Amino acid sequence: MTRTRHPGRTSAAVRALSMLAAALVAQGVAAQGAPAGNADAGRAKASNCIGCHEIPGYKASFPTVYHVPKITGQTAKYIEASLQAYRKGDRSHPTMRAIAGALSDQDIADLAALYGSK
Repeated sequence: MTRTRHPGRTSAAVRALSMLAAALVAQGVAAQGAPAGNADAGRAKASNCIGCHEIPGYKASFPTVYHVPKITGQTAKYIEASLQAYRKGDRSHPTMRAIAGALSDQDIADLAALYGSK
């Protein structure tokens, strides 16, 4: 039995694998470049968080009455992803967008380390 080669398919598969490998490498580089969080530093930066997120059952009234989630006990990755999404505008709560917009990558990592460790 002889195999028929399909050059178009082979090169397409090689290109797809190359693109996948490049994406994985880029993802690894991005992960290595992310700042390490420090919970002690996060504690010093948490004053804007405490007033809403550490009050059981707290509700905010802007822009509408909104039940503020308790973030203590969430994973650091979740906190970090949430703050980055607010900063980018992927999440729409105006107060959180303003607060997250003023945070650096290091601030976000530190707050994530703090709330992820509680």
